[in-house]
Amino acid sequence: MAADISKLREMSVEELDKEERNLRQEVWKLRVQHGTGQLSNFRKVRQTRKDLARVMTIRKERELVRS
Repeated sequence: MAADISKLREMSVEELDKEERNLRQEVWKLRVQHGTGQLSNFRKVRQTRKDLARVMTIRKERELVRS
């Protein structure tokens, strides 16, 4: 999933938490596939990590606004 920033900003905190868990799991799976030589699309690892960073950034922004 290529995360669209506007869609992520519309998500609730619970939805962002769920998305973060899913992306972390996906990164782990991709790293395992890469380590075993089963991964054919190396760009997917980078894109998934960027999506995870976007989710984490939005969560952090919301925490700072509440403080």
